[in-house]
Amino acid sequence: MKKAFANTRVAVKLRKSEHHEEWYLYLEAYPVFEPGNDKPQRVREYLNRIIKTPLWDKTRNARTTSDGKKSYKPKRDLNGVILCKSQLDQEMCLYADAVRRIRQKEYDNAALYSETDAEQAEQLERSHANFIEYFDHVQKTRHRNSSESIIVNWRRVYELLKIFAKGDTLLFSQIDMRLIESFRTFMINAPQGGNKSGTVSQNTASTYFSIFKAALKQAFIDGYLTVDIAAKVKGIQEQESRREFLTIEELNKLAQTPCDPLLKRAALFSALTGIRHCDIQKLKWSELEEFNGNYRVNFTQQKTKGVEYTPISEQAYQLCGEQKEGEVLVFAGLPDPSWINRPVKKWVEAAGITKHITFHCFRHSYATLQLAGGTDIYTVSKMLGHTNVRTTQIYAKVIDAKKEKATETIKLDLSDTE
Repeated sequence: MKKAFANTRVAVKLRKSEHHEEWYLYLEAYPVFEPGNDKPQRVREYLNRIIKTPLWDKTRNARTTSDGKKSYKPKRDLNGVILCKSQLDQEMCLYADAVRRIRQKEYDNAALYSETDAEQAEQLERSHANFIEYFDHVQKTRHRNSSESIIVNWRRVYELLKIFAKGDTLLFSQIDMRLIESFRTFMINAPQGGNKSGTVSQNTASTYFSIFKAALKQAFIDGYLTVDIAAKVKGIQEQESRREFLTIEELNKLAQTPCDPLLKRAALFSALTGIRHCDIQKLKWSELEEFNGNYRVNFTQQKTKGVEYTPISEQAYQLCGEQKEGEVLVFAGLPDPSWINRPVKKWVEAAGITKHITFHCFRHSYATLQLAGGTDIYTVSKMLGHTNVRTTQIYAKVIDAKKEKATETIKLDLSDTE
């Protein structure tokens, strides 16, 4: 006797909000036959995801109201994923489609196997999947819009995984505590990338191993691993690095020392605002605005993708130069990070400063001087755009060290006090 199949199809659909110009994403499965009921059912699953910029296919009518107003079906790509104008909305639709694939597979497996058989078959299939390919997929999908430094780090760990595995394949079935500890040891002595010789620093190894653990965590969430093995593994301890900074006197020296005007304006702007080089380089005039008689910068951080409203001083605004059209870059022509530190070094030496200063040290200077001036650490953390105040505490330690040194400044002759 032939087995009857329900042929259930799962689709991602939209439901318009009653009060806002936005749409709820949900899954609809049909036909679904429930035990004791021969009538096919429609099963809807809302995903707690909202989009605002779907694209509409004007060639496909959805419905026409009594007053003649037409609505259309959403546009989809070749894989059936709903298309949106906004990148954030597009990611929501990709997430919805990923859930849809899982639900479709569940219905298909239910038709082919018993529930236990389906689960065992699916887990066996996942255990034979290639972790290195999965890692590459995660970094290309989840981090394709991350900052350049994050993307570079993920790509480097991908290359190191292939070196460790001595090839392109590392099956999920091979991943256990022994292999992870072996990779941890390998990472501590991992070779540097590019044309650099020697091994990575301990802090770099710590960053790389954290990325590896993040991929394992995601694999557990996605069902490739049955145990959250990443939670059982200790990370590589970071070493505290020295955060070099400039004093106000040294900044004033630099302000009076001849240098390329664009570099000088951008560097001092960073010292007065704490804004990173990558954000200064892409800062547009449309992101500078006057607010309540003061000035502020409204921009999205390249590194954290956080939207920041950063107040800046009038001096910082003056360093921006003559105001231009909205989309024009404020510091147009500012060199990339790989090139800018060479002229910074010459400028610092010309000012008679012996510290090892890079462009990023101007951001360090802002943080350190703010804390030294009495600004509380939570405000400084917010101004710097840190996602965790612990990152800002590194600068607080610099201030504590300066206070300890200050206690030795006053020395008295106590020989006649007894």
